[in-house]
Amino acid sequence: MDNIVTLHQFMLNTKNVIYILIVMGLVAFPAFWYFLNERDKD
Repeated sequence: MDNIVTLHQFMLNTKNVIYILIVMGLVAFPAFWYFLNERDKD
């Protein structure tokens, strides 16, 4: 991994990490919701 030298590189790296976290959250939330709703049905 390259060293982050400028503020612009830092902002791009941070934005990429945030986008990855948002996508992971959007994928995980419906799966977790389905898990919670299926658990109540007996």
